[in-house]
Amino acid sequence: MRALIISADLFEDSELNVPFHALLKAGLDIDIASFQKGCITGKHGLRLEATVSLDDVNPKRYAILILPGGKAPAALRKDPKALEIARYFFAHDKPVAAICHGPQILISAGLMDDIEATGYKSIKDELLEAGAIYKDESVVIDRNLITSRDPSDLDDFVGAIKKCLRKLST
Repeated sequence: MRALIISADLFEDSELNVPFHALLKAGLDIDIASFQKGCITGKHGLRLEATVSLDDVNPKRYAILILPGGKAPAALRKDPKALEIARYFFAHDKPVAAICHGPQILISAGLMDDIEATGYKSIKDELLEAGAIYKDESVVIDRNLITSRDPSDLDDFVGAIKKCLRKLST
């Protein structure tokens, strides 16, 4: 099984690193996609390798999409290919897990109408304006979407991702 993480410079370090290592431990192959292949750097200095550019992503190859937060989603939401990838996952009912500011990509892709979700408190109004049903909870699951608020929710976020992956593998 393959996972795709979409991120860019100024991601929230733990929101990418913790799910990344949990997916690795679960035996998944993981690609990190960004504007271009190469090093991306988190807000707190974590450096990771983007193994694929957004333009080279074939979403059919992946079982799950992870959207970490930080400042990266504000830039990624302007990229048509990032939005196209998110739309593909929704159109094919593949799981998407977004934390903190990650849902901003889904908002820009027009995917949040009538979906229960959460996110970082500063994007609550934006989620509501996009038609989401906002819940202030550590993890919110609605159909194929898993959302969480911030790094303090990572245990619940990763737990929901693992549960989802178990269902996919049965």
